[in-house]
Amino acid sequence: MADSADTIFAISSGPGRAGVAVVRVSGAKSGAAIAALTAGAPPPPRTAMLRRIVDPLTGEAIDRGLVLWFPAPHSFTGEDVAEFQVHGGRAVLAALFSCLGAIGCRPAEAGEFTLRAFRAGRIDLAEAEGLADLLAAETPMQRRLALKAMDGEMSARIEAWRQGLIRILAHVEAVIDFPDEDLPGGLNALSRESLRQLSEDIARALERSAGAAVMREGFTVALIGAANVGKSSLLNKLTGSEVAIVSPIAGTTRDVLTVRLDLEGYLIELADMAGLREAGDAIEAEGVRRAKGRAELADLRLLIVEPANPSPPAEAKSLLKPQDLLVLNKADLLGAEDARAMAKALGPGAILASAKSDDGHAALLHALAAKVKALAGSVSDVSFARARQVQALQETQGALGRALSAGEGQDELLAEDLRLAARALGRISGRVDVEDLLDVIFSEFCIGK
Repeated sequence: MADSADTIFAISSGPGRAGVAVVRVSGAKSGAAIAALTAGAPPPPRTAMLRRIVDPLTGEAIDRGLVLWFPAPHSFTGEDVAEFQVHGGRAVLAALFSCLGAIGCRPAEAGEFTLRAFRAGRIDLAEAEGLADLLAAETPMQRRLALKAMDGEMSARIEAWRQGLIRILAHVEAVIDFPDEDLPGGLNALSRESLRQLSEDIARALERSAGAAVMREGFTVALIGAANVGKSSLLNKLTGSEVAIVSPIAGTTRDVLTVRLDLEGYLIELADMAGLREAGDAIEAEGVRRAKGRAELADLRLLIVEPANPSPPAEAKSLLKPQDLLVLNKADLLGAEDARAMAKALGPGAILASAKSDDGHAALLHALAAKVKALAGSVSDVSFARARQVQALQETQGALGRALSAGEGQDELLAEDLRLAARALGRISGRVDVEDLLDVIFSEFCIGK
């Protein structure tokens, strides 16, 4: 990140033409920016005032808009902050940015406002990541998950665990530092039970992390099957749009085509891909290779067959897992009784569908929703969805396991494991050892946040 002493500015309301654009300024020159651009003192704190905004060099009017003033430390960044709510035309914004640059402010980098808030102690790292996830949320479940982190619920849980560890560590270190005192060594029964309970709490959190990751990142579904069984047609039906090219020519789909879908509040990514068969040329062979790779990584595979060839190809069978779904497409080519008989022969849970009608689509979407709900669980409790958070919990769990197995006379080793556990927890909220992570984490934000 650039010099934190600079005064920075950016549009915080998103790019593009709009009725209103919000331009935020943070740093020591924020008050001077208001004075220069409005020819007046900043308004009372947190009070919006309509001002004429002018070019300080020429006196030319730029716009009329609302101006707000948030003096330090009572602002998002903890610094002096000015906010200009102007009309969202490009010419207005270009002129405003030019004037801000002329008085010594510079454009903000991605995530720089939030990084300053973190450095000022206004938010911790878990809350900052929750904010980033909220900005990126596409579905209600993603929004709920992000809000729990942004509102501090995750931080509160982490801090309660960490403080409990510190109390136990204090006792162990007292034994080490004051050997002449009459203090019981190692872990007493109460401390050991507290550590065991903490270890169990973290184990439960780790069990839920896979589901939380699905909520945050999306549930991936690969549509697999032989060529020309109607995968692309079914994708178009499920998404309600013509996103895939449909042709009676086998092998039309050669690359992996993904579509994101909000299904009952969960983000689903459907992947259409090349039919699994012996490729006819080098391009199709690459498409088949990519299809297999994507199908192996997917959370769920949707195996699609047709009445003319209800047996899936060997390449598809090798990719299947017990939780996957089987769909008999083109069921409209059969009579109702024959279709049901064929679906029954394919095995329990086989779903009848037709890309030419709406038959079976509701049942298929319901089955997909049930699968993702079973994997994701709920957001009624704090969930750790990011890989770095999960890694820190795993490190904590490992250190706690070693501490619980420490024998008599191993107080120094016990204390070190407790310190490692507390440090790993502290990294989640940003209390220790996170400086090298900051650029990576905050670069995920949009400009202006």
